[in-house]
Amino acid sequence: MTPRDTAAVVAEALDLCPIVDGHNDWAYENRLNRQYSVEGLDELLPTDTDIPRLRRGGVGAQFWSVFVEDDGSGAAAVQATLEQIDWVHRLVARYPGDFELARSAADVAHARSRGRIACLLGAEGGHQLNDSPAVLRMYAALGVRYLTLTHLRTSPWADSATDEAVHDGLSERGKAYVRELNRIGMLVDLSHVSPATMHAALDVTSAPVIFSHSSARALADNPRNIPDDVLARLSHNGGVAMITFVPQFVREDFGQWYESDRSEPMPPVTIADVADHVEHARDVAGMRHIGLGGDFDGTDVFPSGLEGVDGYPALLEELAARGWSSGELAGLAGANALRVLAETDAAFESGRLTSPPVLTL
Repeated sequence: MTPRDTAAVVAEALDLCPIVDGHNDWAYENRLNRQYSVEGLDELLPTDTDIPRLRRGGVGAQFWSVFVEDDGSGAAAVQATLEQIDWVHRLVARYPGDFELARSAADVAHARSRGRIACLLGAEGGHQLNDSPAVLRMYAALGVRYLTLTHLRTSPWADSATDEAVHDGLSERGKAYVRELNRIGMLVDLSHVSPATMHAALDVTSAPVIFSHSSARALADNPRNIPDDVLARLSHNGGVAMITFVPQFVREDFGQWYESDRSEPMPPVTIADVADHVEHARDVAGMRHIGLGGDFDGTDVFPSGLEGVDGYPALLEELAARGWSSGELAGLAGANALRVLAETDAAFESGRLTSPPVLTL
């Protein structure tokens, strides 16, 4: 297939469904370096994300991570999360021709019909709740559609992939949180959690789960990646593994370099390496259970050709050259993620209002 042929396949795929990315830390980047300003974001920026490159990248919907570090918790974490949510709301208000707030798959379709990028929200860690189900429900009321159960540290009720395990996955309270997330239609995000937590959540959940930004552990043995025995369960659960571009999760040699003193040359990581993870996840989980979660502005290096949010078409072209059809690429780009969103929309719109909470304290 010639480059012109692959470009045509990708154009057809993105016409069927634009990119629906599972995780982007632009809000946190703007917290750290711009004092939460929303000015000048329609210009090319030194960050991984800006409006011109979102447009060039074919992004139609983005889950903006409303994230705070888990080295602190309590009321301060809740306040910082609310500040992140506020930034996304102000972003949309500042650029109404480019962005539209979205809570559902129907909202995404509405934004697309008006030529706008749908802005969805995801909270990256149970520490952001201050162990309060009421805070969880209020995040939902503000439009947050997924909760990552942990970040880097094990929480009082869930084991992280990168910390000591103390709950054998989930405590009984952790299982109750999963049921409450199901009740109110917030997606259970299993990125960052230990394999035992992944399995425990899959045992409990009555709704599809997501991995908002993880890759395949069979190809890169990093604790942040998804083991095959978990990927294999997604076909029954209905969930989606959104493959990330973070180099240390894509290639083991890069991960070893990243954790070293970095005195040796940086190992190259390419679009082809990311495509290998996509294809492995497809082979194990199934074509309907894969998506993309770049984690832009969440790390300091990205694969060659995927340095910013304008890089998605290049990844799709790599897959088209490997024989992927436009329909398959559309599923990966966003249709699979939108299916999961649609399957939980009704609960999100009514669950917290029409049925009693699983957890109240």
